[in-house]
Amino acid sequence: MFSYPPSLRFSHRPPLSRYHSTALHFYQNRQLELYASKEAKRLTLRQLVFYGRSMDEERLVKSANYVRTELPIRIAHRLRDLQSLPYIVVTQEGVAKVYELYWSAFEKLRRYPPITNLPENEAFCQFLSGILNEHAVVIPNLSLGLSLSSPYLSPDRLDSFMRRMLVSRISRRVLAEHHISLSNNFAGRHRDSSGEPHVGIIFTGLNVKRSVEKCAKLLRKHPISDNNILGDFPNAKEWPQVIVDGHVQTQFPYIREHLEYIVFELLKNSMRAIIEKHHNSSSLPPILATIAAGTNDVSIRISDQGGGLSSADNNVKMPSDLFSFSHVRNATRMERSRIGALRSISSRPEGMKATVDEQVGRWQKATTPNSECDDSDGPEQGTEIGPHPRMGIGLPMSNIFATYFGGKLDLVSLDGWGTDAYLRLPKLGTNLEGIEV
Repeated sequence: MFSYPPSLRFSHRPPLSRYHSTALHFYQNRQLELYASKEAKRLTLRQLVFYGRSMDEERLVKSANYVRTELPIRIAHRLRDLQSLPYIVVTQEGVAKVYELYWSAFEKLRRYPPITNLPENEAFCQFLSGILNEHAVVIPNLSLGLSLSSPYLSPDRLDSFMRRMLVSRISRRVLAEHHISLSNNFAGRHRDSSGEPHVGIIFTGLNVKRSVEKCAKLLRKHPISDNNILGDFPNAKEWPQVIVDGHVQTQFPYIREHLEYIVFELLKNSMRAIIEKHHNSSSLPPILATIAAGTNDVSIRISDQGGGLSSADNNVKMPSDLFSFSHVRNATRMERSRIGALRSISSRPEGMKATVDEQVGRWQKATTPNSECDDSDGPEQGTEIGPHPRMGIGLPMSNIFATYFGGKLDLVSLDGWGTDAYLRLPKLGTNLEGIEV
């Protein structure tokens, strides 16, 4: 199978191959093949919690070296995926940038020396944080590049590629952020103030009702006048209420950031649909969030009366097409406003980390008087790059977060009435990461 030289720059600049020898290219490809031939050591939530509970210096150093050796393996697999794409896809804006970022991270990680003590672990955590920040632009750049490449890839191939890339990205961030959090906890630097028990980034008694209500509160605090959410209905006066019922005492071990991202996206879509359908009504129907705790799973159903998916003019044949990155399944992928939003956020150093805090922070910055805003002056300025640009990433990312540890997200449209979203997450913590080699 043909593979592009690892140092090749897919841009208007001269390729680095002019400045490096063929022998170096051969060596670099050999290193990539060596790491790509290794199998990723997948973990479960239970393993992450169990290992992190009784932390001492020896275990922390061991955790650091696991992350140090595991990350380049996972990146190598994705570099091979990128190299297997058609050349016309790899040269699209966004995709080439991701390739360069991944290759740089691979080289840095595989060359990083073993960690032997706490000061070296502190330096390693700073190193990891730097890579995490550099890779914040991966999601919008990949989405932009693959949206533009959609005509050149079959829907199945495009979605399979994006799933592997994004699941792997989630897995690497989980490993890195979990280790950084364990290191902070061990050093006495506690950053969470919720009072909920946690080991690293995993909350061992995550209160589902509290998370749902938190997401609803954050959304309802956002200015109702923001056209980036309401589109053609800027005169709406209120947000829909969110009623939580069912097994409201449910707690289970999970990554809070993942759960809240999914719930936030589902509630945001439901609120927008309700306002679009009922903007002329004297009152808005509420959103119902029902929690159910089974033997092995925790489920959340979010029901709205927003008219269903057909009334939203999504140009999709079935609800699951909203999870697709292909314009064949989801025609909105090629809309100018979405491409413009992706271009804009791809060019920002802060990128997109796919978290609730990130979205809320962007809103607060945009709605704060005299806030510094350096948005571009080009044709993409305006609604495409406002505090909440509609990039079409929320639902696909929610689906990937849901399935990462073996869960599931389903959308059921009752056309003319509303939409039910069913989120199921395993609660025993025994499912392995859903990484594909």
